[in-house]
Amino acid sequence: MRKQGKLVKVGKAAVSFALLLTAVFCVFRRLPECFTSEESAVLAAAFTLTDGQYISENNKQDEKKESKQDATQPTTVSETKSTEKSDEKERDKSGYYDSFAKHEGEEKYSIAEKNISGGATKVDNCYIKNKTGLDLDFDSILNDKLTFSVKKKTDSPQVLIYHTHTSEAYIDEDVDYFFESFYSRTQNNNFNVVAVGDAITRVLESKGIKTLHDKTVHDSTYNGSYGRSVQTVQSDMKEYKDIKVVLDIHRDALGTDECKVKPVFEYNGKKGAQIMILSGCDTDGERDFENWQNNLNFALKIQNTAEKMYPGMTRPISFDYFAYNEYVCDGSLLIEVGAEANSIDEAVYTGELLGNVLYEVLK
Repeated sequence: MRKQGKLVKVGKAAVSFALLLTAVFCVFRRLPECFTSEESAVLAAAFTLTDGQYISENNKQDEKKESKQDATQPTTVSETKSTEKSDEKERDKSGYYDSFAKHEGEEKYSIAEKNISGGATKVDNCYIKNKTGLDLDFDSILNDKLTFSVKKKTDSPQVLIYHTHTSEAYIDEDVDYFFESFYSRTQNNNFNVVAVGDAITRVLESKGIKTLHDKTVHDSTYNGSYGRSVQTVQSDMKEYKDIKVVLDIHRDALGTDECKVKPVFEYNGKKGAQIMILSGCDTDGERDFENWQNNLNFALKIQNTAEKMYPGMTRPISFDYFAYNEYVCDGSLLIEVGAEANSIDEAVYTGELLGNVLYEVLK
């Protein structure tokens, strides 16, 4: 009886040990799957993320395809924090388009980069597209002295920057695609031409040229925007009588509905948005724009200086029969900074460089 009881105990122990070995084997066999299965991958999150959100490798690959971001993925908590800090976006996209958001069911179109130059009359180091048919000595006009001058380190504004089409905006990121929901107008000043005006203003102010940046919205309705903006300009010039330079900063729109073109150049390893200066003409007095040749002189000086300082920065000047608001003074011009498919970073960078150019012309 005792022998039989002992055999039963040994049998039970053997079965228990076998079950334990089986359980251990199954755990080790399944353990790698815990770190490869999307359903169980949250177990590995503490090793790769700092914000508590798990991103599967498949999702990471999708994000890299969509955003064209750096393919190098952080592998430690400290590296992740460092990367997130360096790539932190200061602009708030609230109420605006987001290239990296999900756009399920939307058509996706392309963006093409292009440097637009040449194909026009060469003047010293730059180009002008003469649409008037007038036979003018542009080199002589370029070399004439400015008919105005600005003072440095004064409390009274010398330069006025404003926007007839204040809501003209840029794409949010440097990408080569856009979705059909992209609408390039916004009152979010983080993404429209106001941000470019801010950049120009900062540079001129830092160099001692007092600048007024008027951010009044003139295009809540598109029709009549020039009439409203000239009233703003005249009001500012009446209040600040030392204003000599008046710049209406816009952006262009190039390409088609399915392939937008962004005009770019590169300086110091960084991409910027090309500018295009519009300089008007009025030979018959229809536009009350008698000072047009003085404005053209200023435009040529900006264009030529920009090309010397930052080669490729400018598209040819558009010289044609129009006035816009350029008749208000000899230093009044309309400048297109990039186009809607340029990224906001490219446009702001150009704004900074344009500030440097203006300083060289005006100093």
